[in-house]
Amino acid sequence: MEAPQGPIELNSLIIEVANRQSREFDEARIVNTVRSIIEDHRFTQGEVSVAIVDDPEMRQLNRQYLDHDYETDVLSFVMDADDEAGLLNGQLILSFDTAVREADELGIEPFDELLLYAVHGTLHLVGYRDKEPAAAAEMRSAEKEYLAAAGVEHVWPDDEEDGGQEVAV
Repeated sequence: MEAPQGPIELNSLIIEVANRQSREFDEARIVNTVRSIIEDHRFTQGEVSVAIVDDPEMRQLNRQYLDHDYETDVLSFVMDADDEAGLLNGQLILSFDTAVREADELGIEPFDELLLYAVHGTLHLVGYRDKEPAAAAEMRSAEKEYLAAAGVEHVWPDDEEDGGQEVAV
């Protein structure tokens, strides 16, 4: 048997999606977008799970993990991260019910809103924050960039000429 030629890649980044609600969606676009964000931030190994849930499950998870008794659009949890090793283990939970409601109000496709949640949550996993205005603006810019790369031109309620207020996602 011949010895392998060149370096052997030991790093791997696994992204798994679980659909825990009734609607269909483009799983590949979610996986590709999440992977792009993670790899762009130099994480090359680890596991990220993405669960697509309905509002009742999201409310229960939000209550269980954050002590918030309401549904929300996205939850993100970093389980383990090591910048030097390029390791990221995390979990994203996205509410499709919320995406449908918000998309209807914005006049956009529900999947585009769901993809925003995936982008937003993944940006949190790789270190973005959005509590301070400057950090929120940086995150919004990154959201627009990654959505555009996925073929989505998203509309935010605060994208008015006056600048508006940050809308928490």
